Amino acid sequence: MDIHTIKAGISRCYLIRHKGAILVDAGVPGKFNKFSKKLESIDVKPEEIKAVIITHCHWDHVGCLKKIKNMTRAKVVVHKNEKNMLEKGELKVPPGVTRWGKIMGILLKAIGRKVSTEPNKVDIVMEEENFSLEEFGIPGEVIFTPGHSLGSISVVLESGEAFVGDTAMNSFPLTIGPNLPIFAEDLSALKNSWRKLIDKGAKKIHPGHGKPFPIEKLTEKRGFIEKMDLT
Repeated sequence: MDIHTIKAGISRCYLIRHKGAILVDAGVPGKFNKFSKKLESIDVKPEEIKAVIITHCHWDHVGCLKKIKNMTRAKVVVHKNEKNMLEKGELKVPPGVTRWGKIMGILLKAIGRKVSTEPNKVDIVMEEENFSLEEFGIPGEVIFTPGHSLGSISVVLESGEAFVGDTAMNSFPLTIGPNLPIFAEDLSALKNSWRKLIDKGAKKIHPGHGKPFPIEKLTEKRGFIEKMDLT
């Protein structure tokens, strides 16, 4: 199993390669060259990528999706709650759930007014049930992990590697060290999603912002999940 990180602006995307290859997320607008150069450097042909899993449809995770899809002809996988958002190219910033999150939310909304994302056709609409990646040659599945957004999904491999989008963050100025997201649509759903990830055997967390970290960096924190209080 090969896992390659692609830094695309403020976001990280992940290329997972086994018997086949998939991409998790598509970065911020204007960073397409990062993808093509990375593929060349690791000797991956664009047509090898059979699916692009979008953890959620915020602008910093779908910015290069149109060009990536045109290059790879990969199928785009999105949860049903955000299908219309992606296909219409809508922009949305979830509310801040910490003091810092509320401040950052104001800044991100200002940035968002200057950003545009292209509408993208969804090929596979995920429901609440887990979605196996076996058909793409990857030993793992996609699970529904709402909270940060109402349609957030995560990729969990049999090895315990988990690609969670913004269900966790590990990047300044969003957070100092591994932590829960500072933006969320539904805190109760976020708690349930973390229970689900733990029960699923997630061991190493690959966030959309910041470096990967062992799940213990979060689960050992006082009050994690049961006493979760982001305010």
